[in-house]
Amino acid sequence: MNNNPKILTIKEMLNKNGEKFANRPAYELDDKIITHKEFSDKVNYLGTSLINMGLKGKRIAVIGQNSFYWEMAYLSIVCGTGIVVPLDKSLPENELENLIKRSEINAIFFDEKYKETLNVISKKSDNNLQVLISMEDVNSNKETENKDENIFILGELLENGKKLVDNGNRAFIDSIIDENEMNILLFTSGTTSKSKAVMLSHKNICSNIMSIDQRLKINEYDTFLSVLPLHHVFECTVGFLYPLYVGAKIVFGRGLKHITEDLRKNNISILLCVPAIYEQIYKNTRRKFEKEGNLQLLENLEEKAQTCSMEERKELFKEIHKMLSDSIKIFVSGAAPLDPEVEKGFRIWGYNMVQGYGLTETSPVIAVGAEDNYKLSSIGTPLNGINAKIINPDKDGMGELAVKGDNVMLGYLNDKEATDKVFSDGWFLTGDLAKIDEDGYIFICGRQKNVIVLKNGKNIFPEEMEKIINKIAGVKESFVYGKITNRFKDDIKLNVEIVYDKEEVQNVYKINTLDEIQKKFHEKIKEVNSMMPGYKAIRGIVFSEEPLIKTSTNKIKRNENFARINDVSA
Repeated sequence: MNNNPKILTIKEMLNKNGEKFANRPAYELDDKIITHKEFSDKVNYLGTSLINMGLKGKRIAVIGQNSFYWEMAYLSIVCGTGIVVPLDKSLPENELENLIKRSEINAIFFDEKYKETLNVISKKSDNNLQVLISMEDVNSNKETENKDENIFILGELLENGKKLVDNGNRAFIDSIIDENEMNILLFTSGTTSKSKAVMLSHKNICSNIMSIDQRLKINEYDTFLSVLPLHHVFECTVGFLYPLYVGAKIVFGRGLKHITEDLRKNNISILLCVPAIYEQIYKNTRRKFEKEGNLQLLENLEEKAQTCSMEERKELFKEIHKMLSDSIKIFVSGAAPLDPEVEKGFRIWGYNMVQGYGLTETSPVIAVGAEDNYKLSSIGTPLNGINAKIINPDKDGMGELAVKGDNVMLGYLNDKEATDKVFSDGWFLTGDLAKIDEDGYIFICGRQKNVIVLKNGKNIFPEEMEKIINKIAGVKESFVYGKITNRFKDDIKLNVEIVYDKEEVQNVYKINTLDEIQKKFHEKIKEVNSMMPGYKAIRGIVFSEEPLIKTSTNKIKRNENFARINDVSA
């Protein structure tokens, strides 16, 4: 069990660990090391500067790529200035403007690509945005003669803040934080009109950080690779704030296509990622062995490894560890269900692969597996301080997962009706269907709102069907949906959109024309149908080379994809 201090606020965490791990590396930036003490000092300088600008108690947004400056900005807001509002960097301009209005943002830290858009928005009279702070140009020595009056440079604010602190200004350093008040405002995935503004407190986040620390064996000698978007609470809490809490080091990835190289180059020990990436890494690794004519050798080793310890497996698959990374301590998969074959495959190769589960509303982690708390396909048991139960279980024990704990949100901003809907007698209703076994391990079955209910009353989890279809060679991804047939107006049949990889299809099946490709996939879907009960059979197929519409954490936006298919077929 880890022995890190109890914390009530993120500010307390930053101060305590700025001292405890003072000279340990907190960030590695292009071979430059920033220590925990140096980072803590910079946060204090920037926060002091923000308060001096009149931003005390204001709502301040952050938008941009994962970076040292993003994380510094976040903490300079939440540790004593005001309310932080992380925004999705993939938002189109109209949605960005709407969220700025909805959240009543007064100031924003931004990457250079948003400069023109934000400049226009800030000059409109229908929002509160007045102060723009560029995170791109952090060099205060650059020419600033022609800069906009309402655009500030982060580097200059740091310098000004340092002067203020050196002269005795302790407005930020001595600021008092109420751990029960809203200090973080996060938007759930979805379109602007449907996304909810989740209100979180320091208590919510800190309780979750401490609970995670009791589950995962991570310390100041570990290195995290930051690849998931920081505006998402999974990466923000587990991939940013938690490493600071345990005194670990953070390295920023260059993008998902460079992930394996970044793992090796930086001796990464902890990776948080989404299932689609792990599944692609697994698929590519096996394909490499197949191309080299060594697939049978790999499968023989996998069979032998079934009864081996993790250390013995690492030795058996040292070629894979050399190819991916031999410094990995744990792979954590979150944001969507992980294919059991992939989860089992990584563990057979000697990698500690676990699933985590949570929601924005729960700060976010509810449960996560660990080396001594593991069952295949389970998200583990609830973290310390979190209670979980199944609401209205059916004969198989499946029902809606409900949770209680200090990590559960304060509510949705300005939306009492929506808040009341997700609470029942003090329990937060997750909207996910799950089972809890006799040992307390949770198994997520699917999202309640995504379930396709057939005429015969059978429930279909589209995610389950998509996992099977995605294993077909040449299928990049798939989207299973229910469609009312013309013949039977009250009956729903399963359909699928298949996004295929034309190059892989040509290599695997030696075919080229669209007719040949469609015919081949119809054959493959028939094979899938033959292994399924009749009610699960896929009755229609739509083909595409265009990727599905997804959130920034790779979740399929089901309503948007369904609408797009209907538009195309109309």
